[in-house]
Amino acid sequence: MAGFADLNVPQGADRKAVQSLLEAAAHLGYSAVALNHIIDFKEKKQEIAKPVSPSELFPSLPIVQGTSKRLKVLTRLTLVVSDPSHCNLLRSTSTNIRLYDIIAVFPKTEKLFHIACTTLDVDLVCINVTEKLPFYFRRPPVNMAIDRGIYFELLYTPAIKDSTMRRYTISNAISLMQICKGKNIVISSAAERPLELRGPYDVANLGLLFGLSEGEAKAAVSTNCRATILHGETRKSACGVVYTVKKLHKVEEEETVPACKKAKTQA
Repeated sequence: MAGFADLNVPQGADRKAVQSLLEAAAHLGYSAVALNHIIDFKEKKQEIAKPVSPSELFPSLPIVQGTSKRLKVLTRLTLVVSDPSHCNLLRSTSTNIRLYDIIAVFPKTEKLFHIACTTLDVDLVCINVTEKLPFYFRRPPVNMAIDRGIYFELLYTPAIKDSTMRRYTISNAISLMQICKGKNIVISSAAERPLELRGPYDVANLGLLFGLSEGEAKAAVSTNCRATILHGETRKSACGVVYTVKKLHKVEEEETVPACKKAKTQA
């Protein structure tokens, strides 16, 4: 199994607070963490800054519990989009965007969710867990996202903080599971304090409440996170994707023609 990862640790202004979160994550057994820089276009038009290298912020990273390796820290950009025009930034070839290890999008409407799943070049689609969803998940865009290697992110910290949010988290998660069948799910924390972090096996147990099987819940904090990171690496290095379709041989084509049609054509 791949190492455990938490792909959503808010990158706050307080460096000491972030350092304490990284130390807590390493102590709990996480081998990789993504520092999340959030841009909400609802507030105002914002420029996307170049990500700061984690080695510059934290010269000495903590050692992962039970290993001799240091915690791997990644950079992540999350765009909160409430209008289709906000997606144009992701379609542009901004050099600063390409520098982030992971790119996530938080769509606020059904139309934007459809766009994120089918056309945007992102690694994660964030699912709202703090309020009732204003739309229903539909199978075509979800299946398209799965085919494209995009993962859906659920947060568990709101469910710990508040009982109302816990209901929304479980309800929205189960609605998604009914469509995606437990595929391509990532569970992250978005913890602002070390006390809000939970160990990977505790998070996997929470995944059972979200409608995941035991294997799917463990994958949501390990192998699926690794696949998301690899998807980001591919996105950064590749300019495009080429799809190939295998053509039927002439013999196979003849075999697929019904016998009655064969007789007519031969006559």
